[in-house]
Amino acid sequence: MNDNSHDPFDELMRRALHEEADRIEPADALLEIRNRAHAQRPSTHRPWFLTAGVAAVGTAAAIGAFTVFANTDTTANDGDSVAGQRTTSALPETQAPTVLTASPMPSQAPKTRGVPETSVRDMLVPVYWLGTQVGAQKKTSARLYRTWAKVSGRPAEQAVRIMTTKNPNDPDYYSVWRGAAVNAVTRDDDEVTVDFKQLPDATLDEDVARVAAQQLVYTVQGALKDDQTPVRITQNGQAVQQLFGRIDASAPLNRALASDVQALVWIDSPTQDQALTPKVTVQGVAAAFEATVNYQATNLKTREVRKSHTNTKQGQAFAPYSFQLTLSPGPWQISVYLVSPADGTVTDTDSKAILVK
Repeated sequence: MNDNSHDPFDELMRRALHEEADRIEPADALLEIRNRAHAQRPSTHRPWFLTAGVAAVGTAAAIGAFTVFANTDTTANDGDSVAGQRTTSALPETQAPTVLTASPMPSQAPKTRGVPETSVRDMLVPVYWLGTQVGAQKKTSARLYRTWAKVSGRPAEQAVRIMTTKNPNDPDYYSVWRGAAVNAVTRDDDEVTVDFKQLPDATLDEDVARVAAQQLVYTVQGALKDDQTPVRITQNGQAVQQLFGRIDASAPLNRALASDVQALVWIDSPTQDQALTPKVTVQGVAAAFEATVNYQATNLKTREVRKSHTNTKQGQAFAPYSFQLTLSPGPWQISVYLVSPADGTVTDTDSKAILVK
């Protein structure tokens, strides 16, 4: 068991994950999984994995050293109520483009907005980030990764504020929304409206822009626990015609299929840089060929390695997985990933650095 099993935040986390698991509708990701099975090379955005060589299906590879990053007050820490803190400097250019003041607003006015959200106290909300997809054939490929944040106030508004002003606490994730400033989130029977003081004015690769737009949709709908109502984007109450130079934002944005935008592997628990006792439970969601999920844990000090595989509750669809590890004290890197049945290469991965006490 983790050493903070009686922490109120852990109880909130378990409850939220349980609710999310109950809401999972197994989406058929077979086509996506088949496409990923033929990926030939890993991404350069996860250097710890470049030393990996997988000889056969189901085997894992050595993982290079990975620094355990300390949280700062600019980090979206899952254990803190981070919304509403000061805006910080933008991410490095390798992670996110420069964010500028948006172009002059169009004269067309949107339909009347709905009512504000109800305020909450100490509620866990999902916040989505972009991450480079390991094994993708395009260097610009990006996927959605989910983290959790505890907020007080209006949940969707606070979740968007985190997404636009904070660094994710996992260094593998990033956001192209940095610098945007949210006014309010309102809703009526037909749509949710997210009104911004300013929007990013960067022009992105078409595929990245599409996933970045869904980053907002998934975050807002996740905080509202409503994955059906479309999301309209406005700026200072005025209609927005285009987002990131690629996305038609003149109409509300619907939620894309998870298989089109979501990472095929998530680690929900433990979180990045979490301190734990030797018995560690790893939980997450994956869409895996034949329900097989591979994992590897590496002690970054002694180079001790533990590797094996587990199964999701359902194959060829997004479904929960869980496994337990007994680890010696020290800094560890836990990686969960998929392996191509065609050639044994790693196709998708998520990783967390933890400290075992």
